[in-house]
Amino acid sequence: MSIPQSGGGPIEHHSQLAGYLESGCKPQEDWRIGTEHEKFGYCRDTLAPIPFEGERSILAVLEGLRDGHGWAPIEEAGKLIGLEKDGANVSLEPGGQLELSGAPLETIHETCDEVNAHLRDVKDIADKVGVGFIGLGAAPQWTHDQMPMMPKGRYKLMDAYMQKVGTMGQAMMRRTCTVQVNLDFSSEADMVKKLRVALALQPVATALFANSPFFEGQPNGHKSWRSRVWRDLDADRTGMLPFVFEDGFGFEAYAEYALDVPMYFVYRDGEYIDALGMSFRDFLKGELPALPGEKPTLSDWADHLTTIFPEARIKKFMEMRGADGGPWRRLCALPAFWVGIMYDQSSLDAAWDLVKGWDASTREAMRIAASESALDARVDHIHMHNLAREVLDISEAGLRARARSGAGGLVPDETHFLNALRESVDSGMVPADELLDRYHGEWNGDLDRIYPEYSY
Repeated sequence: MSIPQSGGGPIEHHSQLAGYLESGCKPQEDWRIGTEHEKFGYCRDTLAPIPFEGERSILAVLEGLRDGHGWAPIEEAGKLIGLEKDGANVSLEPGGQLELSGAPLETIHETCDEVNAHLRDVKDIADKVGVGFIGLGAAPQWTHDQMPMMPKGRYKLMDAYMQKVGTMGQAMMRRTCTVQVNLDFSSEADMVKKLRVALALQPVATALFANSPFFEGQPNGHKSWRSRVWRDLDADRTGMLPFVFEDGFGFEAYAEYALDVPMYFVYRDGEYIDALGMSFRDFLKGELPALPGEKPTLSDWADHLTTIFPEARIKKFMEMRGADGGPWRRLCALPAFWVGIMYDQSSLDAAWDLVKGWDASTREAMRIAASESALDARVDHIHMHNLAREVLDISEAGLRARARSGAGGLVPDETHFLNALRESVDSGMVPADELLDRYHGEWNGDLDRIYPEYSY
């Protein structure tokens, strides 16, 4: 989850809210790729989740990255809770999941090099302190009570609120992991088409990257339990955003939607002030109960936008949020999948042609079916396996058209980063299917086997 935003002055006019979003528009030559991924840490001898502090802990890993690999510290209330270097951040999810928020880079080659370097550095430190890290969409065995809570004021507030607005918010915070990519748009019209395509095709990403078939030690009946968790978290700030597909949608409509999402907090002088359930509209009028008489800044608006969790969202860029965390190869495949669709106009147009006839009920049904059945999902006449193959072809064509070479020109484009997804489409097997096969087969129901065989 996001770190506090900064750099925004007072909000003096309502138009600044949509203007903040619109200020993210960039010419195509300035478009970048930002990859984020989360992973679970565990003690190698006990397979228990690692705590925040201690000899084998999240803190030990952060300190090792700081002292041994040149990362600068980020602190809150005197505690080390993150790191930064070269435009990237390492941060903590509520249950101690370690997240890399990558720098904005030009090619998938660069973002994959960044992912690889990060995982090598993390493994170096993890090996020294006796912990491991694994990429899955949901914690396969751990219970709520086993999971630590990281010492971040934002999370303390969210944790208490989650049980008032849904049943799975605390599970999302402590026991899920994702991989996502952040991409740019050139104009309002470009943003609109990209966000519509992103929302409509997010279930395809959920299906291809489904990697959370276990929860609390047994199969849970879903290929992506992480996706199931997000469906019962907080209806005010999650979902498929049907209004995005209405005529006239643009930055202003998204700002109006965001204004109606209840607040979590206001960040002041290093502290998170409780504004749970309060209205940003009241804040604009100086009537926020948490800060009576005070009006918000653009930094407050930027912070508020980070507390909205639909399947795809916009800030000054767009975030694709539908995929489970997973194995090493798929951390590079996710940005490749979306870049191929979004950063080539012909591919974007082809993707829109695929989905423009779907209605809101179809898109929601696709979301549910993808979490349950991955590539075996069927909604009306749509078979997810066939759809995924077609979308993957569109993405591959887009990457080929981009023709961004790597390895000093030896690799002509970025299409090989899709190989893991192509294998899934060819076989019909996503990571969750492989895990279930092993669980019911050679593992003989012993889920402990997942750690040595699937850790980074």
